Amino acid sequence: ALGHPIGASGARIMVTLIHALKARGLKRGVATLCIGGGEATAVAVELL
Repeated sequence: ALGHPIGASGARIMVTLIHALKARGLKRGVATLCIGGGEATAVAVELL
């Protein structure tokens, strides 16, 4: 539904997060991603 090729979900979510932070004038955000098999990953981003 997001419009990305298989394997590019992480990049798509990171770019969307960075764009949203810039559009809202915010400095920090968190992106999360399900990687299957009951596992997940998260990353905190701070714009400098």
